[in-house]
Amino acid sequence: MVPATPLPTDALSISGLSLRYDGPSVLEGVDTRIVKGAMTAIIGPNGAGKSSLLKAILGLEPATGTVRAFGQPVARAMDRIAYVPQRAAVDWDFPVRVIDVVLMGGYRQTGLLGRITPALKARAADCLSRVGMQDFASRQIGALSGGQQQRVFLARALMQGAELYLLDEPFAGVDAATETAIIQVLKSLRAEGATIVAVHHDLSTVAAYFDRVLLLNRRVIAEGPVANTFTRERLAQTYGAGLVMAMPA
Repeated sequence: MVPATPLPTDALSISGLSLRYDGPSVLEGVDTRIVKGAMTAIIGPNGAGKSSLLKAILGLEPATGTVRAFGQPVARAMDRIAYVPQRAAVDWDFPVRVIDVVLMGGYRQTGLLGRITPALKARAADCLSRVGMQDFASRQIGALSGGQQQRVFLARALMQGAELYLLDEPFAGVDAATETAIIQVLKSLRAEGATIVAVHHDLSTVAAYFDRVLLLNRRVIAEGPVANTFTRERLAQTYGAGLVMAMPA
């Protein structure tokens, strides 16, 4: 069980987190820590509760248990957290320009009806440049490809200037160039001291992309550095003994 008092090295401290709808439990007594300044992949089979865990951390799902961010209740640390949802969960038909989507990331500074200053516009342009989308600022968001939309939502998260980034399947349905661009941005954020947590499905890239891994199947199977946690034995516990993948013994 995770101690009640978070460690100074924790970006997140989660204790007894459970989530149930009308049927079986989605999450069962999740106890884990997310280390500051690392890139952590959340991996597990379909239906394991990976996306639900991110939403429960943010209070978007009616979970029980305790979640603390940087040593305090999550509700008091939201200005330090950025969330990038699954692309499929977004209404891309909403008529809004790319630059306006990115500017939404600055609402904590401006308020929902606040004035957009030249400084904020310049910062939004810089965030777009960082993800390679500076030439698309005036495009309608719905006119972009899936990979381009994902880059824009990452730029919106960058606009928040967060310390903790929670990303739900950031590489799903994107092309190789976009995946490379996104991972480069995430690694640069880590180099700046940010903490990255991403739901991830491609087991072949876990070791190349991430420092740590959280193996989840409704409960935590294991969490720790990729080198000694992302093993055949742990993966078999997570996915079932029938898992076959090309990785060293």
